[in-house]
Amino acid sequence: MEHLNKIELRGRVGTIRTNEFNGSKVANFSVVTEHLYKTRDGNAVSETTWFNVAAWNSRDMPDFNSISKGTPIYVSGRMRTSRYTSAEGVERQYYEILAYKVRIIEDTGEVG
Repeated sequence: MEHLNKIELRGRVGTIRTNEFNGSKVANFSVVTEHLYKTRDGNAVSETTWFNVAAWNSRDMPDFNSISKGTPIYVSGRMRTSRYTSAEGVERQYYEILAYKVRIIEDTGEVG
């Protein structure tokens, strides 16, 4: 059986920060997506989801300085889960997309 862990997102950047580790740049940013649908009663519903993304500088990445809040973006990567213990002693889980590819997309005014 082949295992698969792949996710693709198209949305807009929320916050972004870049850091450098051992000479390599990494960008950590949030992406918001929006799913629009109608209920059985015909009412329009907008379902918003936020994702945390980590992207290491490579040939499949844009210049991280060209990404800012509101930038329309495409992300392809895999989901990773991390566990940690908070300052209050509570065990928590953190979900993050590790990006293989990031593309700034043409702004069409649509999200998701």
